[in-house]
Amino acid sequence: MPPLTLIGAPVDSGQRQPGCLMGPAAYRVAGLQAMLAALGHPTLDRGDLVLPANLPACDLPNPALDQLPATLAWTALIRDAVQSELDNGRLPIVLGGDHALALGSVSGAAAHAARVGRPLFLLWLDAHSDFHTPLSTTSGNLHGTPVAYAAGRDGFAPFPPFPAPIPPERICLFGIRSVDPAEHVALAECEIAVNDMRVLDEQGIAAPLRVFLDHVNYANGMLHVSLDVDFLDPAIAPAVGTTVPGGATFREAHLVCEMIHETGLMTSLDLVELNPALDERSRTARLMIDLLGSLMGRKVFDRPTRSFT
Repeated sequence: MPPLTLIGAPVDSGQRQPGCLMGPAAYRVAGLQAMLAALGHPTLDRGDLVLPANLPACDLPNPALDQLPATLAWTALIRDAVQSELDNGRLPIVLGGDHALALGSVSGAAAHAARVGRPLFLLWLDAHSDFHTPLSTTSGNLHGTPVAYAAGRDGFAPFPPFPAPIPPERICLFGIRSVDPAEHVALAECEIAVNDMRVLDEQGIAAPLRVFLDHVNYANGMLHVSLDVDFLDPAIAPAVGTTVPGGATFREAHLVCEMIHETGLMTSLDLVELNPALDERSRTARLMIDLLGSLMGRKVFDRPTRSFT
């Protein structure tokens, strides 16, 4: 595994519930770097990205859109930071921040993959499909648009064109259980793998994930993993503003992370939607760090005895 870089992305502009901007600090306070050091991973913390004083002026293609200038600025900052780390042979871990940060992180990974001539794959661990465009969203919350941006859907001006859009067969939505009607229609018109909780209940967690990871491996692909807190069941991870019942259990989530690590395919990672203002004694932050440990090679029998309540 290449050396790791932490990139703080205190993005709070993709939705309207304040608090996600505190996510990067919460991860650090909860022991993120100590855990990585204990696993023997050299880690460089770049600190938090900072928005410029003057945000870009832009027209609103949809009057419902919220905080578009800030999200445009965050997208450019995160894209450049992620691409730079990948260009330098490192594995960037973007600490969020709401899921709008993936507009930048996935585009940075895509730009790097195109430069080195390798296909990029996207594994989206989330309760939501995030397949709206700025034109289709009725809530105006831009954290619901990154997968559509990565797939190259129309309707994203004034965002810059996505570098090397990811073909639908290279995108896997995993753990989905909340999709808006407009997203349903758009997803039905493409070949993106939608592994919703019905699929996972019927087939188990491992089988559909293994199919996708085998596809990445066969293509010698790069893999961007985007892990949203609401992939998890809110009973074990309450610190998110978009809770949807019926998410992944503690063990299911660890199995997913252990399987990803065992392939050695992951080249970049997002940890998103942690809202410390909604947490219970850092319970969710500590769980997410524990999952990161599994992504970095810690097995189930390696974990110390501790409480997540």
